[in-house]
Amino acid sequence: MATPQWLTSYTELSSTVVKKSTALYPDPPSFNKEIILNTKAKHGKEILGPTPEERDTLKVKKAWEIALSPSKSLPMNAIMSYFSGSSLQIFSLTMTFMLFSNPAKAIANVGPTFARYQSESTFSRILQAKLVFIALQLATIAVGVWKMGSMGVLPTKRSDWLAWENETPVWSLSIYRPDLRLRLLMYLF
Repeated sequence: MATPQWLTSYTELSSTVVKKSTALYPDPPSFNKEIILNTKAKHGKEILGPTPEERDTLKVKKAWEIALSPSKSLPMNAIMSYFSGSSLQIFSLTMTFMLFSNPAKAIANVGPTFARYQSESTFSRILQAKLVFIALQLATIAVGVWKMGSMGVLPTKRSDWLAWENETPVWSLSIYRPDLRLRLLMYLF
């Protein structure tokens, strides 16, 4: 199959433009064409990408960055929860809802979050990062529980459960006797 005319003319044109532009302008200071044209560095070693061990180490480092990212927002969530007050307002309720919903979504998506960093050689190290990620998300949920307790929404007192409590039996009986009261008053005076 023959090469189309437009491709041939475009290739010839681009190569002549590159040759003309390199001929017109000198190379910048300290530019070495030999390093660019050859695949060898100054010391004669070939320029290679990272080894599989280095790549795995980089994957684990990135996974740990993602695992520790909730710890950066945890103090901010705690401070905002404290300063939003303990009254039932739309702002504090919305923020409390977000303290529960966002960590729940993050825990549900742990697998896809760490999927691109996981391989057979990094499984155990990534598993540790996943567990730390889940623990920090649970700490964010704990801040939400604390906030709900400070707003008085959690049933923590006995009076909150009165609907499910049985009536206690009465063990004593009091009788009103007006003559006993009169005798007591006469005795005192």
